[in-house]
Amino acid sequence: MFRMKKENLSPMENHNSSQVTVVMVPLAAQGHLNQLLHLSRLIAAHNIPVHYVGSVTHIRQAKLRLHGWDLSNIHFIEFPIPTFTTPPPDHSASHKFPSQLVPALTATTHLRHPVHAFVGGLSAAFRRVIVIYDALMAYVVQDMASIHNAHCYLFRSFSCFCTCSWEAQEWSDLPIPPAAAGSLNQVPSVKGYYSKEFQDFLDLQFGAKEVSCGEIINSCREIEGLYLDLWAQGIYKKGGLTLWAMGPFNPAKIPRKTDHECLKWLNKQPQNSVIFISFGTTTTFSDEQMGEIAAGLERSKQRFIWVARGADKGDIFTGNSQQQQQLPEGFEERVRKRGIVVREWAPQMEILGHRSTGGFMSHCGWNSCLESITSGVPMAAWPMHSDQPANAVLVARVLGIGVEVESWTRQGTGVVAAGRVEEVVNRLMLSTEGNGMRKRAAELGAKIRNSILQSEQIESFIAHITNT
Repeated sequence: MFRMKKENLSPMENHNSSQVTVVMVPLAAQGHLNQLLHLSRLIAAHNIPVHYVGSVTHIRQAKLRLHGWDLSNIHFIEFPIPTFTTPPPDHSASHKFPSQLVPALTATTHLRHPVHAFVGGLSAAFRRVIVIYDALMAYVVQDMASIHNAHCYLFRSFSCFCTCSWEAQEWSDLPIPPAAAGSLNQVPSVKGYYSKEFQDFLDLQFGAKEVSCGEIINSCREIEGLYLDLWAQGIYKKGGLTLWAMGPFNPAKIPRKTDHECLKWLNKQPQNSVIFISFGTTTTFSDEQMGEIAAGLERSKQRFIWVARGADKGDIFTGNSQQQQQLPEGFEERVRKRGIVVREWAPQMEILGHRSTGGFMSHCGWNSCLESITSGVPMAAWPMHSDQPANAVLVARVLGIGVEVESWTRQGTGVVAAGRVEEVVNRLMLSTEGNGMRKRAAELGAKIRNSILQSEQIESFIAHITNT
């Protein structure tokens, strides 16, 4: 039985049967929830009713962390799922993959029947139901072919460059341009990297019945046109599917949504003088590594904002939602005139869009990459797991708008020394090379913002789902 938030109209009310509606089926991890919620905003702005479905906990999480945006025209549909364990992240594990999230992801496979029933109900009230689902929720939507007016589109939450790097070995009959092949070959393999529990979850998704009639990627030609063309050829030869590159989903101009203290502090800093440091929602460092980062920042003498929060648990509302990250005694007092440490959720898009921010040290999650690139901010790339090593190669070696802090290894248990952190920070913020990266990032960001404002791919997709 699904539950709809009271402030929203029922999807059956006030809609003519000739209309189209959209159902979003995101994966229950922050980087995935966020992308489809932003896409929901863009589609709902075209007066198309959008239903964003998921568990009670993860719907709440998605809304909480997109605070300040108008979500009133999106219907949030909440389904119960079985109780799942919420272990803390393990910074001493032999890899940086967030295994603590796997129980929550596994529990969401129970959405299969309620989501199918919900879409079936919508099909009686609308001419067409468009289901946009995360590639890692394929198991949940695999029965949609039984609904005559439901049309499914698979959403890939990763960069196209990353997707090509993972799949290119299967394209023996597809000519890959030398420029693309050279870059793709630099991406380290993740084959055999995942835990058995997560591999079991992946096998469920990869073994599901295929229902997609097209694919959506949160990217654009300005960022990775060569790889979008390559992927489009590959999926077309595979099944005649159409690729829609409709990103970045984040806005071109970041409106001021909060009065966070770090933004007030940024207002007082010189242009391009602050490096922003954040490693997303799935990274927890050891106390030793936190100490090395702190020492490197202190030695660099650069202005900074450091989001020093641990990784999410599967349910962020149970107890301490993330493990506290320890900093060396006295560090915050010693650097308080030129740095801020943030221990809670930070307004990342607003920080990156601020004129005083001149660099971003990041885990290279695709959301963070897109937000940084859109804002014209170069990156210090420090990948941890999954798609992040590929994104780091894209940012630093293909686009030339970043420097790599550490090359990714499958274990990732080695500690990056303070000297390396200091070197990378100064290289990005002070050197001629860093200034060149900043210039290239600014030029690319301007092109992407213009592309977002034109929204040609979004308009084309809207026309496609409403007129065909």
